[in-house]
Amino acid sequence: MNNLALTKINYGLYVIAANHNGRLNAQIANTVFQVTSEPAQLAISVNKQNLTHEILLEGGVFSVSVISTEATMEFIGKFGFKSGRNSDKFKETGFKTGHKGVPIVTDYALAAFEAEVTAKLDVGTHTIFVGRIVNCEILSDAEPMTYDYYHRVKKGFSPKTAPTFIKQETKREEKTMKKYRCTVCGYIYDPQVGDPDSGIKPGTAFEDIPSTWVCPVCGVEKSSFEPA
Repeated sequence: MNNLALTKINYGLYVIAANHNGRLNAQIANTVFQVTSEPAQLAISVNKQNLTHEILLEGGVFSVSVISTEATMEFIGKFGFKSGRNSDKFKETGFKTGHKGVPIVTDYALAAFEAEVTAKLDVGTHTIFVGRIVNCEILSDAEPMTYDYYHRVKKGFSPKTAPTFIKQETKREEKTMKKYRCTVCGYIYDPQVGDPDSGIKPGTAFEDIPSTWVCPVCGVEKSSFEPA
């Protein structure tokens, strides 16, 4: 069986946020889809290890922000590779409070939804939450970021808690150039691509990157990289 066939299924990139008694958290997700139209309901898949899962079980409300192609890897890294247990994800993040008290991330968002949980399905490592949409809005006319765009253009990787994580994924790039991999999140620095969001131009060798540079996904220091 070739599990890479699973990578051909289309996904998007979203920020899921939750709140319970003032306890806030948010995370990146790629599995969000509409399941009914009357009433309009969304389903999301959240890993049981994540703080967002814990808060969702207690609070029963969540928001979904649809992320655009304009989102930086730093933004994606904050919500996708850092834990809310030891970092404030809403610090220096644009967001507003919805009708149900749930935070709605507005940075790089083109649409947003608020939902009340109506059903839960235990699927092993994850829980699928179904929520009735209580409010939704369009925030911009930007292009939505697909998971294919995130991998192909942004050169991003799936965290181990993602429902689409495949172990073979980190082996997909051949060492045709001297690339370096982040030992924390798996991000690969490719000299041909550089890191334009951080001011590193394409064609810049890893050795020539300033020592103050950090991983654009998870924020660890340059010293945490190893040859890919």
